[in-house]
Amino acid sequence: MIETLKVGDQLLAVIVSRDFNEAGIHFFTPDDLSQQLAYMRHPAGKVIDPHIHNPVSRNVQFTQEVLFIKRGRLRVDFYDNDQRYIESRVLQGGDVILLATGGHGFEVGGNWTSQVSPNYEQPFEFTGTFDSVVIEISGEIDVARAAEVSRRAE
Repeated sequence: MIETLKVGDQLLAVIVSRDFNEAGIHFFTPDDLSQQLAYMRHPAGKVIDPHIHNPVSRNVQFTQEVLFIKRGRLRVDFYDNDQRYIESRVLQGGDVILLATGGHGFEVGGNWTSQVSPNYEQPFEFTGTFDSVVIEISGEIDVARAAEVSRRAE
């Protein structure tokens, strides 16, 4: 499954589900985007001739990111250019996302089946109580963003 998230005509993200499995090569991004995202599935023995890509001048206006979720789950919160919350998606191991424009935030893991400590092997549902939680914060704290996240958690 391929999901394209937009606000009006503005592309926020492209999500390629781990379940996508079509034969051939598939590009999911518009030709004018500076970052291209594609998927290939060919039979064993398929040869793709060596090639180069021609130079193309592009005006890059936004930093774009591609994330491959190796394992676990990641909630992605999407925001428009005015930092207003739009919606969220939960990605799982094997999913890929291209973050094109707008804003985004993440929550890693959550109350899912990923292990809570190296002391537990997966799959293991934690049903106990935490005696302590250590949180390390580096860099500057965005107080407004922290307050918004706290309000959503209530």
